[in-house]
Amino acid sequence: MNLYLNYVKEHLMMPEEADPVGIILCGDKDNAVVKYATGGIRTRVFASKYLTYLLPDKETLQQEIVKTQRLLATRHKEDKPNA
Repeated sequence: MNLYLNYVKEHLMMPEEADPVGIILCGDKDNAVVKYATGGIRTRVFASKYLTYLLPDKETLQQEIVKTQRLLATRHKEDKPNA
């Protein structure tokens, strides 16, 4: 996650945007895995267990992913210099 957040911060963020936030959805939390996976990361990381019935349905999540991909593709095209 740290790799992706750093990439987004350096290459995809607009100047007026706040730092990106990563969310990892999982069915359970293992404290040892969290400790070693996030050790040494300077940014604040939160890990918790969330119940899946509180999440949007699969179709809604897929629509949001597609919407975000289109937005990022549009930004990428706008940032490219004209040849």
